[in-house]
Amino acid sequence: MSRTMLVALVVILAAIAGVLAYQAYERDQNSLQIEVGPKGVKVDPPG
Repeated sequence: MSRTMLVALVVILAAIAGVLAYQAYERDQNSLQIEVGPKGVKVDPPG
């Protein structure tokens, strides 16, 4: 396998991983968040 093909493969895999990570991040932002802190419990509804 040539060096150019290897670099292209790594770039493509990194782009796919970035897209999947961003989708997981967005899905996390739309979920119910519960935080426990010194002032008590805070619940943020999705959205």
